[in-house]
Amino acid sequence: MERKKIFVVGSCNTDMVIKSDRLPIPGETVIGGTFLMNAGGKGANQAVAAARLGGVVTFIAKTGNDVFGRQSLENFNSEGINTDLILSDPKNPSGVALIMVNSNGENCIMVASGSNGNLKTKDIEKFKNQLAEADFILMQLEIPMETVEYVVELASEKKIPVILNPAPAKSLSEKVLKGLYLITPNETEAEILSGVKVTNYEKAKEAADIISEKGVANVVITMGESGAFVKEGSNYTLIKAIKVNAVDTTAAGDCFNGTLCVGLSEGKSITESVKLAVKAAGLCVQKMGAQSSLPYKKELTSIQ
Repeated sequence: MERKKIFVVGSCNTDMVIKSDRLPIPGETVIGGTFLMNAGGKGANQAVAAARLGGVVTFIAKTGNDVFGRQSLENFNSEGINTDLILSDPKNPSGVALIMVNSNGENCIMVASGSNGNLKTKDIEKFKNQLAEADFILMQLEIPMETVEYVVELASEKKIPVILNPAPAKSLSEKVLKGLYLITPNETEAEILSGVKVTNYEKAKEAADIISEKGVANVVITMGESGAFVKEGSNYTLIKAIKVNAVDTTAAGDCFNGTLCVGLSEGKSITESVKLAVKAAGLCVQKMGAQSSLPYKKELTSIQ
C-alpha cells in the first residue's frame, strides 16, 4: 500500500536552551545551569516527529541565509524529509528561540521569528501544484496568519484534510475553523477558542462542542498529565497519559501532533492516532531538548 503524504507548513528555529534549578523572576540573574543548542520551531519539530515515526514528510518553510538555516536544512535531509520546498530568505535571519527550563521540566520561551514571519502567501502560491499532492496538511501558528488562511483555502478547494495545532495561542476566524478537518489545542488554546476553562473531562467536552459549533467537526484537546480529550464527530473519549518522570516538556505538543498525523496517514481513526500520539509524547518529555527528544518508531513500538 502506498504511504500517504504529509505536508507540514510552518516554522523552523534554532533553540538555545539553559536548564537550571529554577526560572529567574523579572530583573533577576540565575547563575549556574547547562547550555544546549538544538534544532526547533513548531513546524520543524512536527515534521521531524512525523518523519521519525515513518511518515512521508514534505516541509514548507523559510529559513535565513545563515549558519542556522544551512544547519537546519542538513538536519531535515538527514531525517529523510523532503526539503525541496524550503525557501532561503535573503533579508531576514533564521528564527531563534531562547528557552529556560527548570528542574521540574517547566519552561519559559521567547522567540525571534526572523524568516518564519516572512513566509508569505506568494511563497505558498509557488508551491500550489506540489501542495495539491498532499494527503494531509499539518500547520501551527508561528507563521503569518494570512499564510495559514491561504493554505486552508487551497486545501479546502482540493478537499485535503488540514490538521491545525493552534499554537502559540491566537483567536481564529470562522473561515479557518470551517476549513479544518481537525484542530488540536491545549487547555489554554481551547479556552481562547471556546471561552471555557478546561480543567476536567466535562469542561473539555463543553469546550470541544463550542469549538465544533464554529465549524470544525473533530477536536483533540491535549491536557498534559491528564492525557488528551478526543471529539471525533459525535464520539467523545479521554485518552489517559502514560505515567513518566518528565524532564523537559519543550516539544511534547509537537511530538503529539506529528505522531497524530502519522497515525492518520496510516489509515487509523483519530482516536487510535491520539492513543499513539499520547505514548510518543510520554517518551518525548523524558529527554531534554526539542528535536533531540523526539522518539523513533522502534522506541514507540517497544511500549505498545
